[in-house]
Amino acid sequence: MVTAAQQAAAPTPDDAPRTFPKGFLWGSATAAYQIEGAAAEDGRTPSIWDTYARTPGRVRNGDTGDIATDHYHRRSEDVALMAELGLGAYRFSLSWPRIQPTGRGPAVQKGLDFYRRLADELLEKGIKPVATLYHWDLPQELEDAGGWPERATAERFAEYAALAADALGDRVKTWTTLNEPWCSAFLGYGSGVHAPGRTDPVAALRAAHHLNLGHGLAVQALRDRLRADAQVSVTLNIHHVRPLTGTDGDADAVRRIDALANRVFTGPMLNGAYPEDLFKDTAGLTDWSFVQDGDLPLIHQPLDFLGINYYAPTVVSEADGSGTHTSDGHGNSPHSPWPGADRVAFHQPPGDTTAMGWAIDPSGLYDLLRRLASDFPGLPLVITENGAAFDDYADPAGQVNDPARIAYVRGHLAAVHQAILDGVDVRGYFLWSLLDNFEWAHGYSKRFGAVYVDYPTGTRIPKASARWYSEVARTGVLPGA
Repeated sequence: MVTAAQQAAAPTPDDAPRTFPKGFLWGSATAAYQIEGAAAEDGRTPSIWDTYARTPGRVRNGDTGDIATDHYHRRSEDVALMAELGLGAYRFSLSWPRIQPTGRGPAVQKGLDFYRRLADELLEKGIKPVATLYHWDLPQELEDAGGWPERATAERFAEYAALAADALGDRVKTWTTLNEPWCSAFLGYGSGVHAPGRTDPVAALRAAHHLNLGHGLAVQALRDRLRADAQVSVTLNIHHVRPLTGTDGDADAVRRIDALANRVFTGPMLNGAYPEDLFKDTAGLTDWSFVQDGDLPLIHQPLDFLGINYYAPTVVSEADGSGTHTSDGHGNSPHSPWPGADRVAFHQPPGDTTAMGWAIDPSGLYDLLRRLASDFPGLPLVITENGAAFDDYADPAGQVNDPARIAYVRGHLAAVHQAILDGVDVRGYFLWSLLDNFEWAHGYSKRFGAVYVDYPTGTRIPKASARWYSEVARTGVLPGA
């Protein structure tokens, strides 16, 4: 006899439509430096990404975010496009140097006014604004003073969070402190493939801790200023790490990378402690004395949900110390973003890939969601980024057909749906990205958008995937393959 619970957990046939729960949040996401442009307008000063992008050899083709997709001037057009696509929510980031140019002192009202108008226009269209405080654009003056490896940056971040909450809390009810702090710490200060481009493993570990501390202090600042019904979260790019083989050595490689990629953040943020194996693995680099008494309770703040960014799984094995770390999917560098993990090798998973070279594997998202539900029971989850870059182009008729992206998104939404059926509390999905944009060190060479951007003219063309996703968002039904 098959029980009702067993029926609910049974995999849905791939050709069958899938209905998501009522109230499931459908949205899309962007980041300030990737789309806004207006790099020197209305008081904005350089961020670390302005400096990094303007440094020869750092970004493909010498591209910068000076203009990007010009969202700063085309805000209303973009909001109208979101409404046309039927989005229920829009996740965007605030530009720290646009709001607080030096990272200190009072806010610039023109900068805040841009986000006030954005939020107002979203609300007028029935679109929920979801604001991220930090998506990698640290004011350059704070980096000049030491950046995230220094404790003072966490304190400045809390002050900035307070300014943003005071100005926007009457409009924005859902907040995220940090986006992917792993990238900020380990790509920015370890491998140097992201801004600010430093290559110091100890600085990377220090940055990770102070990002954690900044998160906790910012949560406190937000809670002090927002209404009781506001939601506060953090977004992590949790790595789903798999062993290449079943050997004990490969299992230990998984453990090491899981500590550096995931538990360095989930430990203090969600459990109130760093994992002991992380301390042991990195003991040859640092004694972690930068973690001060009282820091862990400050970091361990209650959250309303956990944001998850997922693109592809990570496959690792034991190595002899002479192998490469550059196949980890995060960019080539002679310097590793994995402190204390010299004996770990990274491998390209089998199967199809995106234009980024990332494996297409929705099962990794399903497995990740199941793990998080087990590790952190009672904590709702939201997919805050998921999407793919492909080599899109406009045909002579001005149409952009991207069946590979539709297949990618459909597969990952099917994985989310199955996780929900199996009892995982997933509340929403944000497609990355709304627009083609500045893709960090790749410049404008990679297109993640549901909407095609003709960069010379700024013209927006919804791709076939945008129309497809619009129907899913409007109906809450994922069609069969």
